[in-house]
Amino acid sequence: MTFLAKRYSVLPGFGVSLGYAIFWLGLIVLLPLAALILKSSELGWGPFWETVSAPRVVASLQLSFGAAALAALVNCVMGFLVAWVLVRYRFPGKRFVDALVDLPFALPTAVAGIALTTIYAPNGWLGQYLEPLGLKIAFTPTGIVIALIFVSLPFVVRTVQPVLEDLEGELEEAATCLGADRWQIFRRVIFPATLPALMTGTAMAFARATGEFGSVIFIAGNIPLVSEIAPLIIISKLEQFDFLGATAVAVVMLMLSFSVLFAINLLQWWTSRRHGMK
Repeated sequence: MTFLAKRYSVLPGFGVSLGYAIFWLGLIVLLPLAALILKSSELGWGPFWETVSAPRVVASLQLSFGAAALAALVNCVMGFLVAWVLVRYRFPGKRFVDALVDLPFALPTAVAGIALTTIYAPNGWLGQYLEPLGLKIAFTPTGIVIALIFVSLPFVVRTVQPVLEDLEGELEEAATCLGADRWQIFRRVIFPATLPALMTGTAMAFARATGEFGSVIFIAGNIPLVSEIAPLIIISKLEQFDFLGATAVAVVMLMLSFSVLFAINLLQWWTSRRHGMK
């Protein structure tokens, strides 16, 4: 006699769970985004294009996305290195360093901005020594990149770290027995296994940096066409009661962010499939 085992789950069945999940995502995510797009459509194509193509808006968008991309690339490398050190080595103060990674999560972004400005301002702790050398950090795009690196670093570290911890040591031992050197083990065994997580963390860091406001607003200087970020443009338009103009800039940021994240997800899917077929 054959008995069919039935799977039981703590949560309701697939249909009910899927319905609740879609309802919640629609309520929290899709509804505000739809309202944003519908509100901006009241402008009409002509005024919409005139608003988003203004030199000040274009410069702020270029700065926001360019600085976010640069910060994400820096964290892609340095975040991987920090995760590697935390997983592969034992050293005094390791728990402290591990907790320090989460500091940008817990620290209010405005406090981070004030702290960075205090350090890198022309009369700051480091700025007073960098200024005579011609290295101006605060109130420049360089200061914005540093602030974005600070707030987005944990995303890469915390995404890669569990993958490195779960990586089986037997694979590296087998590669060593087959005559592979350290670089070959890293390139052929470790890096392919961590690449999807690394790309995910980098995408999350980019998304976090794109919309950052609190930590950037103090160190940027907010000089039009030089160090003015797109979120500040939106805030400025809201303060001037230009709600349609603010939503227009927000829609452009939304479309650009979604396009970049969609491209990164496609690349991640292609990479996972390519390595999975090997």
